[in-house]
Amino acid sequence: MNSTESLQSVLGRAQQRSLLIGGVGLAVCLVGAFINGREFFRSYVVAYMLWLGIALGCVALVMLHHLVGGGWGFVIRRLLESGARTFPVLLLLGIPFLIGLSPSHAWVRLEALTPKSPPDFRDLYLSPMFFYARTVIYFAAWLILGYILNKWSFEQDASAEPNRVAIRLQAISGPGIIIYGMTITYASIDWVMSLEPGWSSTIFGMIFMITEALSAMAFVIIVLMLLTDRKPLSEAVAPHHFHDLGTLLFAFVMLWAYLSFSQFLIIWYGNLQEEIPWYLSRTRGGWASLAVVLIVFHFVIPFFLLLSRDVKRKKQVLVKVAVVLIFMTWVDLYWIVMPSFYKAGPQIQWLWLNLAAPIGIGGIWVAAFIWQLKDKPLLPLNDPEFAGGTGHGD
Repeated sequence: MNSTESLQSVLGRAQQRSLLIGGVGLAVCLVGAFINGREFFRSYVVAYMLWLGIALGCVALVMLHHLVGGGWGFVIRRLLESGARTFPVLLLLGIPFLIGLSPSHAWVRLEALTPKSPPDFRDLYLSPMFFYARTVIYFAAWLILGYILNKWSFEQDASAEPNRVAIRLQAISGPGIIIYGMTITYASIDWVMSLEPGWSSTIFGMIFMITEALSAMAFVIIVLMLLTDRKPLSEAVAPHHFHDLGTLLFAFVMLWAYLSFSQFLIIWYGNLQEEIPWYLSRTRGGWASLAVVLIVFHFVIPFFLLLSRDVKRKKQVLVKVAVVLIFMTWVDLYWIVMPSFYKAGPQIQWLWLNLAAPIGIGGIWVAAFIWQLKDKPLLPLNDPEFAGGTGHGD
């Protein structure tokens, strides 16, 4: 058995295990839905946003790579593109997500509209029809971006003029990042910020963008580590690639902390009655303990670990940091969403359902990711800059 067959076999087994884990997780969620439908939908919304965020982060990172270049992007480009091709599966998994949004947002319901003659813009914007129309626009934009980036990337593999294709990829990535930023901003407002309509933050969308980039980078670091023992990545990936990826992960951790603290500081300094309740409910009772956990494990420990050059070059250690950061991303989303429903603290009795949802959705999503990954070359075949992005140099 050659190395390619061995790799395909490994990916196939991993896909089967992911499907099994995902199926079990979703079965547990189904049991939870019969026991408590509201808690099921709330858990599902948090879990879905975690995995949707990783896929969106893959799209953002591949566009960033096309714009700025660098050896870091060449070794993970196919991984990022595979993540971007999972949106059709996410659409199917998103059905309970969209159903769960409706009872969670009072203003989405038809009775939330106050009859007016004529209706003003706020009535139109907060109407159920416009709410779901915007959601369709978000997903359409993400699907189109992912499709174009992948289509042109594979065209480059077979093109006699790869430089022209590279210019096209760069040209689409600039406006693509703008579209990504706008859709994520509006989606985070519609789906999360509006859970408490009286509260607002001007950098809420930016926090979600950085969180998605962070979780996507952490995910591809894990996958890259698992694949580097086999060809072709074993011949292309060197310690300095992990160092570069670890440095980017460190930058995203810093940006997440900076934006999160800036949001808190501005609201604390302003001390406005309509803004401070959002943080008061998240810094009291059981939510205060979770906030401390976030500070320690989402920033302090990763910050000091990723400062070390040795940690970033040792893939086994770097991967452990990446795993913790993905888990803490889910904790962060949980801390953002759930206090809108439970002011006193986390509902420990539903922890099994809260955990089953990300495991179930994640298992199916990872299986879809592997399915996309194993049928395509793991490295770009005809990229004009690819030769400069690989090698086992120090």
